[in-house]
Amino acid sequence: MSRIIQIASHELGVSEISGSQHEPRIVAYAHESGMEWVNNDETPWCSIFVNWVCQKAGLASSGKANARSWTQVGQTVSDPEPGDIVVFWRESPHSWKGHVGFFLGFSKDLSKVYCLGGNQGDSVSIDAYDSAKVLRYQRLADSEVLVAPKPVLKRGSRGEGVEQLQRILNRKGYNCGDPDGIFGAKTENALRLLQADFELPVDGVYNAADRDRVKEVLKE
Repeated sequence: MSRIIQIASHELGVSEISGSQHEPRIVAYAHESGMEWVNNDETPWCSIFVNWVCQKAGLASSGKANARSWTQVGQTVSDPEPGDIVVFWRESPHSWKGHVGFFLGFSKDLSKVYCLGGNQGDSVSIDAYDSAKVLRYQRLADSEVLVAPKPVLKRGSRGEGVEQLQRILNRKGYNCGDPDGIFGAKTENALRLLQADFELPVDGVYNAADRDRVKEVLKE
């Protein structure tokens, strides 16, 4: 889930504005997640932020502003990994209130869960929460269908094929930055790493042999 951590970490420090003004970035999280009715930074937005990040990453989302909606998304796991969803209860395990964010890890004594999320101290931040208040750890499935693009793609290529290749590389752990449809140095370096891992000619050019291997990788 390195893609989730990458997207969420880029937003660290986005904070509510005190008073009558509202942080446009927080309002954008809501609108871009399909929650147009949210027009301020005072509505509890932890779930809104998680929805926004997951949609950017091409993953399943709850589509709802309440934290506990995430208990119904993805697969429940007992051995969370960085980037998994963690849902906490507030006030009582049986109340409707809660908090949701992205799991980063445990404290040494396992009493705390480190969480990257929104609306944590009124901002996107990393904070520690009581592990006894965890309701669920959820692992998300990809909602985006990726198809190996047609070759040949190389430095300087542009378009949907390049963007699709970038999404595939990111999903498989070969970081090439935000998919922008422009085959630059990051995309070339990521492709070279994939080629090296799968014993293909390491030339940074996506050709027919690379496409065949990417098709196999997408089935894994």
